[in-house]
Amino acid sequence: MLVVGVVQNEIFSDEIDCIKNGRPLRGNSALLQLSPFIDNEGILRVGGRIKMANVQPDERNPILIPSKHWIATLIIRYFHQKIKHQGRQFTSGAIRTGGYWIVGEKRLVSSIIYKCITCRKLRGHTEQQKMADLPEDRVIPETPFTSIGIDTFGPWSVISRRTRGGVANAKRWAIIFTCLVTRGVHLEVVEEMTSSSFINAFKRFIAIRGEVKLIRSDRGTNFVGATDQLGIDSINVEDGPIKEHLYDNGIEWHFNSPHSSHMGGIWERMIKTTRSILDSMLSELPGKELSHEVLVTLLAEVSAIINSRPLTCVPTDSDEPLPLTPNLIITQKPSVLIPKDVSFDCKDMYYAQWKRVQYLSNVFWKRWRVEYLQTLQCRQKWTQERENIQEGDVVLLKDNQVNRLSWPMGIVTKTFPSADNLVRKVEIRIVRTVDKDCVKPAFFVRPVTELVLLSRTYE
Repeated sequence: MLVVGVVQNEIFSDEIDCIKNGRPLRGNSALLQLSPFIDNEGILRVGGRIKMANVQPDERNPILIPSKHWIATLIIRYFHQKIKHQGRQFTSGAIRTGGYWIVGEKRLVSSIIYKCITCRKLRGHTEQQKMADLPEDRVIPETPFTSIGIDTFGPWSVISRRTRGGVANAKRWAIIFTCLVTRGVHLEVVEEMTSSSFINAFKRFIAIRGEVKLIRSDRGTNFVGATDQLGIDSINVEDGPIKEHLYDNGIEWHFNSPHSSHMGGIWERMIKTTRSILDSMLSELPGKELSHEVLVTLLAEVSAIINSRPLTCVPTDSDEPLPLTPNLIITQKPSVLIPKDVSFDCKDMYYAQWKRVQYLSNVFWKRWRVEYLQTLQCRQKWTQERENIQEGDVVLLKDNQVNRLSWPMGIVTKTFPSADNLVRKVEIRIVRTVDKDCVKPAFFVRPVTELVLLSRTYE
């Protein structure tokens, strides 16, 4: 009580002086509504209006504590731990039931709970950062499928052979190649989820669609192995020297950081569309028996449907040109209507094949810039800049395979700022227990969306 008395005399000196001299409190006093009084020990308490309540004296007339003093922080932390890290209302109720009334406690309690390491472990949200600008390979016109994103999906069970006793089944997967500029897709079927199967599919893709300069993909084990066998090193965006070396040799392959599927949304969305169309086709399949040949045929039809989808709003006026689709530049079919307001002589168009191809290409890229490119301006989420994760910050590493209480803690050892100096990917060091007498550090690269910030270096 001695410490409490000293604190009260330091902060509430005017109120104590008024009470001792029988004068009313000032109109701007923070204690005016609490009807304070001084007890027999010289401690300032709440008078209030529940004198008739059947509760403990300390609960009926709690001790007044100023929120600006460090003693208030100690009291809040004590009761917050006592009630097992519950929320602000529970903590405030426990403080007042315990015989303390912290003046202006709402903001202080919220601040302490927000900074509580245990509460962040139990209920803290993962970090966010403003959505990055689109890279050059998404916004600069170039030949279709020069810059691509790839991913695998499946499997499907297909009939591999028929025997007297029945049929033997096998699994098949699909690889999607999506153009980062035109949004066209190309689908290939593979028999195994191995690097060799992927290489064969990639060669088929190159034979049909032409050379590739840039590849983006998730860090799948089949993709990493494929880059080794193709003579292409696996890289991260932040690996400058390796990136430069690969670019000089003709192909640039960017792997997204692990556990960051949102960074590959351009192909994840196409996979969702592919599955939706394919499921509809399979539901109409007679006998529900799927063979390898039928699956290849269906996926080819799915590609045609997706590549015919409009990239912009479908016009309602019959005089307007047909909507912009990936097939307009990929196939350059003559069925594509020429805008009536374009000043162009049809004789020139059919004068030579190269003129026709050049014309259709110009039509596509002009409409692509005017109609489609501007639709990429808006950020659908992650619109605000957040404070960057820094080296030395303590974080909780999200792991969907285990309970949240078992998520490992780690320290940020390296950050990878983007071109806008915002950190969206970091390297983390955690400690792994090998056996009872041996622990070893482990390093992981993760997006900030997989981290729960526990403590900053300056806190």
